[in-house]
Amino acid sequence: MCHKFYFLFLYKKIINNRSTIYEIFPLSPQCLTIFTIDFCCNSLLPLSLFARLCDSTLHFKTMASMNCSAGDLAQLLGPNVTNSTGAAAFICSQFQIAAGNFNATQFAVDNTYLLFSAYLVFSMQLGFAMLCAGSVRAKNTMNIMLTNVLDAAAGGLFYYLFGFAFAFGTPSNGFIGKHNFGLKAFPSSSFDYSYFLYQWAFAIAAAGITSGSIAERTQFVAYMIYSSFLTGFVYPVVSHWFWSVDGWASATREHGDLLFGSGVIDFAGSGVVHMVGGIAGLWGALIEGPRIGRYHHSGRSIALRGHSASLVVLGTFLLWFGWYGFNPGSFNKILSAYTDAPVYYGQWSAIGRTAVTTTLAGCTAALTTLFCKRILSGHWNVTDVCNGLLGGFAAITAGCSVVEPWAAIVCGFVASLVLIGCNKLAEIFKFDDPLEAAQLHGGCGTWGVIFTALFATEKYVGEVYPKKPGRPYGLFMGGGGNLLAAHLIQVLVIIGWVSATMGPLFFVLHKLKLLRISAEDEMAGMDLTRHGGFAYIYHDDDDESQRPGTFRLGQIEPTNSTTPSANA
Repeated sequence: MCHKFYFLFLYKKIINNRSTIYEIFPLSPQCLTIFTIDFCCNSLLPLSLFARLCDSTLHFKTMASMNCSAGDLAQLLGPNVTNSTGAAAFICSQFQIAAGNFNATQFAVDNTYLLFSAYLVFSMQLGFAMLCAGSVRAKNTMNIMLTNVLDAAAGGLFYYLFGFAFAFGTPSNGFIGKHNFGLKAFPSSSFDYSYFLYQWAFAIAAAGITSGSIAERTQFVAYMIYSSFLTGFVYPVVSHWFWSVDGWASATREHGDLLFGSGVIDFAGSGVVHMVGGIAGLWGALIEGPRIGRYHHSGRSIALRGHSASLVVLGTFLLWFGWYGFNPGSFNKILSAYTDAPVYYGQWSAIGRTAVTTTLAGCTAALTTLFCKRILSGHWNVTDVCNGLLGGFAAITAGCSVVEPWAAIVCGFVASLVLIGCNKLAEIFKFDDPLEAAQLHGGCGTWGVIFTALFATEKYVGEVYPKKPGRPYGLFMGGGGNLLAAHLIQVLVIIGWVSATMGPLFFVLHKLKLLRISAEDEMAGMDLTRHGGFAYIYHDDDDESQRPGTFRLGQIEPTNSTTPSANA
């Protein structure tokens, strides 16, 4: 028999963020002891001794309940161990130290993962800036890039002061949060600073979507007002409804019944981010009206092409890169295993799958748009392909974590058709959006919400949202219509809320003459009239005033003569 044990920690495995298994090998090769330890309330609780292998003979000893106390553990060491109580106390203390170190390591790994995801999402602001710059005419380049900087800067302050509290300030009611203004009581067991940074990056992404819809004709003060209002109030309320543990439609709601027994599964924000930004842009563009020259007086559409396809492609690839923080990062944690799953399968696997579904949806949408536009227009248009790619990403964002990879291909294919259809409707109704942001994010985001309710699988829904087993899942996957009903309500309430808040705001700005610039400024370009000069020397093929053989608007100075000269 073995009489003295020296233990060595080899590895740990987390189950449901609570139970941890240690394999503890003694230095003696003939003895093996395995403990199961529960970390409930951050305390170390060995529950059972599964096996002890000594002298090549297997013996089992089971205890119904056991605390890591010197008295209890001393019984396991045997009567021949000198000062068994002291040895047991030392072993328990080492367990407690190891438990604390493992917990600290888990928090560090998860927070580092979330911070890295926040950096990726924030890098999307550079993608937005390049995409916007390439999609507008050169005479408005400085203006549109400055608005992207403004979205991040103003959004940072207002989300810090109000936005985060309205979104995630808990405990609160189902409509709006009411704690953590100015990050008061940070960090806590619920939130750390990395979580705020991640959510801020989402908020300014919504504001960036809207800026694209109203580009080339909006006063700078209007950008400041709408961006602050959107990131400080409108968007946070929506994210509270669907992402907070107190939200009335949240899939993670902790108190009260879930909406239709499921809540809304909008994992990374096809509705919360993309629909909000797209619908806000829709109202802004509708109230402002189209750009000068966008539609002929006969009603014919005239393309006002962006000045740089290179910047469009650069911005698209930057957004693609950032989307790997947007969707996989929405898990918030990576170091979590799943119950009754192989040791190699855990939340890290779900994160990888989410990156795959995101990729497949975008790629499928890009290729579908490429060939559809080739049939419709006769050209292989890189700008259309880039918009199609982004439309696929916007659509898969809601269900990226709960659908199979093959379903992501379906999502991307339909998203491309939705984008093309929305653009056709925009031409019919003479709606002018220089970046197709309202069509892309609003239309494809809506499809993404519906898609999730059709294709979410039972297995993945149970893994990603484990607190309520047996919740409804996708209609086409045999899960019934409850999830679809919840998602239809999400679409309606987002449209209603954003319309009721951003629509009146743009209308008031319009009435106060704070929304749209003058016709003279619009024709000359805002870089020259509002920002002190052009971004670079350019020639705009779509600017009629710069073509040979055409007249250019200019100022005529008054003369002393009462009769106009022939030259005048």
